[in-house]
Amino acid sequence: METITLGNSAIIGSRIGLGTWAIGGWMWGGTDEAQAIATIHSALARGITLIDTAPVYGFGTSESIVGKALQTAGRRQHAVIATKAGLEWSSGRPRRDSRPLRLRQELEDSLRRLQTDYIDLYQIHWPDPLVPIEEVATELLRMHRAGKIRAIGVSNFSPAQMEAFRAVAPLHTVQPPYNLFERGIDADVLPYASDKGLTVLAYGALCRGLLSGRITTDSKFAGDDLRQSDPKFADARLRSRYVSAVGALDALARERCGRGVLSLAVRWVLDRGPTIALWGARRSDQLEAIDGALGWQLDAQTMRDIDGILERELETPVGPEFMAPPQRAAA
Repeated sequence: METITLGNSAIIGSRIGLGTWAIGGWMWGGTDEAQAIATIHSALARGITLIDTAPVYGFGTSESIVGKALQTAGRRQHAVIATKAGLEWSSGRPRRDSRPLRLRQELEDSLRRLQTDYIDLYQIHWPDPLVPIEEVATELLRMHRAGKIRAIGVSNFSPAQMEAFRAVAPLHTVQPPYNLFERGIDADVLPYASDKGLTVLAYGALCRGLLSGRITTDSKFAGDDLRQSDPKFADARLRSRYVSAVGALDALARERCGRGVLSLAVRWVLDRGPTIALWGARRSDQLEAIDGALGWQLDAQTMRDIDGILERELETPVGPEFMAPPQRAAA
């Protein structure tokens, strides 16, 4: 397993992290706790040390499962727990809320669910327009000085928002959506992170399964599955274009690298900068392809050929904006 230091902290994490949104069940068709715990144990056995979770993933379910999984056989000391704060769901739908009092309560709730007395990486999930960034940073600085969190991160923040945050508190990581199909951060967040020494935790590295190579034009998504709201999946014409692009990328990966599109997609994220690719999995078998993404690099010509495929297949790429939660009403 390749590793990376989280910013200028002393924390070393695996460059493939386990994403646990799906394990929480909400927007992914439910969860199987025993299966999820086995998946976390399998990830650790494969060398994954960083586990990324959040209170809103299943409204506490994901964090609770991670906590249970790490309590067995002393696994907590070998794991880097990354969780988040700043979303509330009392209305049944997540809304942004980064008021200091809310953050303090979230931290205590997360520590309890995760069955730990400290969190390795604590991240603000989304910027809250109703709370000055300086207030949010001050609160996380207090937590950091108290030893309850070891490193500080933000998620879905712009460079300007990160700059305001860094004026008050140390910042070690940023977590944006990033994959072959959703490359918005190439223009701003990624160069900013590289310049300021931040580590990028790329979520959606497989674009919600699209880059696994298993999605077809006929794939069905039922219940509360998030992909029913994603234009890439819900619009038949768009899905056809994306599936075609995946096929072309898979052909390139097999011809040039001797691997499939999934390995190519993860390796691409790892080769773009100071990055960690978050690999979402609900079952242990979904981790079997990890080794194929490690121990090699994409050459410059292959990078150019990937860009050529995307330009040819996707005239107007669709971003991940549909996932942004609304802000709460002003008091």
